[in-house]
Amino acid sequence: MFLLDLYVFQAIKIVLPLSSPRWRLTIIIAYWLIAILAIVVVAALPYLRYETWPKAIRTYVIAIIIGLFLGKLVASLFFIVDDIRRGGLWAFGKLFNTNTAVISQDGITRSAFLSWMGLTIGAGFFSTLLLGFLNKYRYQINRLQLAFENLPSSFRGLKIVHISDIHSGSFTDREAVRRGVNKIIAEQPDLILFTGDLVNDRATEMQDYIEIFGQLQAPLGVYSVLGNHDYGDYVRWENEEAKHSNLRDLMAVHDKMGWRLLMNEHAVIEKDGEKIALLGIENWGAKGNFSRYGKMEKAYPGTENYPFKILLSHDPSHWDAQVRTEYRDIDLMLAGHTHGMQFGLELPGIKWSPVQYMYKQWAGLYEFENQKLYVNRGFGFLGYPGRVGILPEITVIELA
Repeated sequence: MFLLDLYVFQAIKIVLPLSSPRWRLTIIIAYWLIAILAIVVVAALPYLRYETWPKAIRTYVIAIIIGLFLGKLVASLFFIVDDIRRGGLWAFGKLFNTNTAVISQDGITRSAFLSWMGLTIGAGFFSTLLLGFLNKYRYQINRLQLAFENLPSSFRGLKIVHISDIHSGSFTDREAVRRGVNKIIAEQPDLILFTGDLVNDRATEMQDYIEIFGQLQAPLGVYSVLGNHDYGDYVRWENEEAKHSNLRDLMAVHDKMGWRLLMNEHAVIEKDGEKIALLGIENWGAKGNFSRYGKMEKAYPGTENYPFKILLSHDPSHWDAQVRTEYRDIDLMLAGHTHGMQFGLELPGIKWSPVQYMYKQWAGLYEFENQKLYVNRGFGFLGYPGRVGILPEITVIELA
């Protein structure tokens, strides 16, 4: 962080107003006060009992520090271009003994131009992250109709609400969450499906939200699976029993809310005498170091003769790694996990997020032959307390 601050400061010196020594000094002092404060906070975190801070302060302090760092990192890309350019000109001048100073037509050096551009874009990036704080509870409803030739006639027109990645440990506004849940209730779905990450780490994070999410009901039921965060793998527990106890408590939370948690098993959904299979497995990740607790070999047997199958599996990488290759009769897989990285761009004809460089399927609908995958962008948020371009999602699917 300190080296990055030094590097960015060299560019700031280039653009500082020479005509106003007072402004120049004010900007320098402000820059280093903020930079040093951020470094001190990060260095002191292990000794500040950070986990005891009020959740809102803890979340926003870290988000702002990370935002400052990323903003400076983006700005530095332009400074590096200028350094490479100046290094090349210097080498050319030494080699051929020529004067290579380059001035643009309006008298501004290219170094100043690139410095201004880097600082402007870096500041814009940081400002965008700050504005993203306002979007974390802006729940959007995405509607789609999915057609399947083998879907039993009784299930045509079935309305499914799919949500994922609640991450209750990140919430700081209970009423905003309630408004999101009320949007789901207003849809009057036939079936509600949740694809994991109810909490960040601990079952106790749901304490204030059991009543809210317990209001979710549907004629054909509410079904859920676990995500990678639900196991408490990212917490240093006192012992293994404490970790197992936390998982048992979390499973009990699903039960209290009236959600049927599928643990490497399947359920049969019946409507007007016709049946389809709903499979739910524990987390199964093919990317990074994410856990593989899921066991399709336990969930699948017994579903072979049902004409239509839906799979709930938290991590979308499971689709390419196993579902498409070994379970070709899974008609629809629902997943979450990526959050669309909570940062990206979705416009007509444009769909981009940094997460796509790790996950081929990261948001929305994907199809391969007769199989379909839908990746929900997440109801909650994790780490960064905001959303830029990728809003929290409630998916409404109509089967046809």
